[in-house]
Amino acid sequence: MPVLTTDAESETGIPKSLSNEPPSETMEEIEHTCPQPRLTLTAPAPFADETSCQCQAPHEKLTIAQARLGTPVDRPVRVYADGIFDLFHSGHARALMQAKTLFPNSYLLVGVCSDDLTHKFKGFTVMNEAERYEALRHCRYVDEVIRDAPWTLTPEFLEKHKIDFVAHDDIPYSSAGSDDVYKHIKEAGMFVPTQRTEGISTSDIITRIVRDYDVYARRNLQRGYTAKELNVSFINEKKYRFQNQVDKMKEKVKNVEERSKEFVNRVEEKSHDLIQKWEEKSREFIGNFLELFGPDGAWKQMFQERSSRMLQALSPKQSPLKMWAQHGGFQPDNLHKAS
Repeated sequence: MPVLTTDAESETGIPKSLSNEPPSETMEEIEHTCPQPRLTLTAPAPFADETSCQCQAPHEKLTIAQARLGTPVDRPVRVYADGIFDLFHSGHARALMQAKTLFPNSYLLVGVCSDDLTHKFKGFTVMNEAERYEALRHCRYVDEVIRDAPWTLTPEFLEKHKIDFVAHDDIPYSSAGSDDVYKHIKEAGMFVPTQRTEGISTSDIITRIVRDYDVYARRNLQRGYTAKELNVSFINEKKYRFQNQVDKMKEKVKNVEERSKEFVNRVEEKSHDLIQKWEEKSREFIGNFLELFGPDGAWKQMFQERSSRMLQALSPKQSPLKMWAQHGGFQPDNLHKAS
């Protein structure tokens, strides 16, 4: 990553335009025309070679305390952050968010190193430089993207882009033969630290891919990629395709089992409902039965009434003459006595 180198003009490595020397009166009269931070996010951030800062006003060196107060009022504080940004992820975005919000009025420039520099000093990338440039342009915190950013920062680079501060996490970054490539920037008072996001990094993502290589190779074969495109051997291709077929069969069996369980559950629910309804109907039936045929039920009363009517029909009431006769009324003997 970047390192600030010294030149003959300044022992601290800071360009004269960024030093503490007071500007001349003629330069003070020139107004700042530095690009302002993006306000409407309707387009990707521009590239630096398309929208470079052509401001002719002196770029006075700021302290961090001054920048946090929102000064200077006539121009934004220009913050620079750089990196490889391979497989752009939330950790990258959070670091850029911190760099953007370090000061009240910040213009965030992001430098992205080329493939040649990255492969030389760090290693092979998953995304090529054009893809990495485009990923940064579409991050909401970025105001400007610098393509083919240098691996080591020079005074000329800082002066060209009128950089006030460089933002990066505070962990010493060893590269290009240095124990901490940001040491000179820290000594010049131009370094502002950001915090790393734990649990996410490009290396972590690549580790997952390597660990689960078989899974991703099988997935991409299913999606139509050829073994040649995936750099998969003939034997491995057949193995992966066979495993895919086995997984399909497992999925079918699983679906059948789930449907069977669902059917059984529906039958069980239906049976429960039927049993509950049967119990309700049976209680109603038993109640009606007892009401009709019980010891004091309507059937007994009806039977008694019908029995009484039948007895009355079979044994009609006696005539008055017969009743008079039964009680000692008209007798033949009485007739003889009377004559």
